[in-house]
Amino acid sequence: MPRRSKPLTDAEIRAAKPASTAVRLFDGGGLFLEVGITGLKTWRLKYRHAGRDKKTTFGAYPDLSLADARALRDRFRLELRDGVDPVERRAAEAEAAQAEERDTFARLAEEWIDSMREAWSPGHLDQVRTSLANDVFPELGHRPIRQIQRQEVLAAIRCIEERGALEIAKRVTQRVACVFDFALNTGRCSDNPAVRLSKVLRRRKPRHLAALSSGELPGFLAALDAQQGQHVTVLATRLLLLTFVRTGELRAARWDEIDWDRKLWAVPAERMKMGEPHLVPLASQTIERLEELRSLTGEGALLFPGRLNFREPMSENTITMLIRRMGYGGKTTGHGFRALARTVLDEELKWRPDYIEHQLAHQVRDPNGRAYNRTTHLEERRQMMQAWADYLDQRRAEGKRSQPGRAA
Repeated sequence: MPRRSKPLTDAEIRAAKPASTAVRLFDGGGLFLEVGITGLKTWRLKYRHAGRDKKTTFGAYPDLSLADARALRDRFRLELRDGVDPVERRAAEAEAAQAEERDTFARLAEEWIDSMREAWSPGHLDQVRTSLANDVFPELGHRPIRQIQRQEVLAAIRCIEERGALEIAKRVTQRVACVFDFALNTGRCSDNPAVRLSKVLRRRKPRHLAALSSGELPGFLAALDAQQGQHVTVLATRLLLLTFVRTGELRAARWDEIDWDRKLWAVPAERMKMGEPHLVPLASQTIERLEELRSLTGEGALLFPGRLNFREPMSENTITMLIRRMGYGGKTTGHGFRALARTVLDEELKWRPDYIEHQLAHQVRDPNGRAYNRTTHLEERRQMMQAWADYLDQRRAEGKRSQPGRAA
């Protein structure tokens, strides 16, 4: 059928009948009505973009009227005039919408966690995943990350604060910000609504952990000597005092970390708060206690295996409960031994503060701002740890003299 030179009318469209092949009725500007062999009448548009001839479909007549089809054609050609192919634009928008629905906060969080697999220990990996799953995913996990607003993130964090878990709220906020940074860097969002949220988080009043004074030490050591049974727990407490490491570092200690010849305990990076390996010089008294402990637990991998599962470390509350039974629950914690050691070594025994801080596994830097490595001042620290063990022996002897009849 020859192409028409004048616009179509509704009457002509209604009168058009199907034939053995598709019939095209042209309206002008590339718009035409295609009458299929079944009688279906469909609006289509022929156009040219980027040097190529193309076609697109608008819809079926009479659902899409002649006037509406012309309006669509005119809008379509305006976009073509601006260099935009509306078909390609719609396809790109649809793809972006699908990607947005696919890129939820939970999915991006899992990708971020997986990207940190080489840098984190398995335990920390699980801890981060669990904290987000419990405290963020219920509210934000299903939401496309591009759509999440700052107030939504803050509302989720406020829920954590409401239950009094202020430290958890702080850590979760940091992790949420990391997820958004990951999304930003991979092109899945354009903003980080968690940035600077830490400025509006609720803060707990500073609370100093309980720690013994040097004057209380003789009585404490006498009370420790008097403990009956649970010999492994008593030894754990003594070793915590002698080494003043963090409780978690001691609880999970393994026999293969002890270098008996060099009298060193090498704590691996994954158990250290700062993520760096740490060396603990072992005084002669510490070696004696370890030999005593080896006769009790040396057949296993752990120095302090759990009671119910020897493959897992003792409970984090074990030493705390012993201290409470001794009557010192309100006066110190296992962590408080670190503060006690720092004070005595500095104020009474006059050791250099940088030796003390290094042995506490705090980050110490040289005058050029470079962090010392774990072997720095090792010999000096070895002497300091021996002086600390000797000091504990002296205070223990004082405690015995002041409480006659106590078990030695």
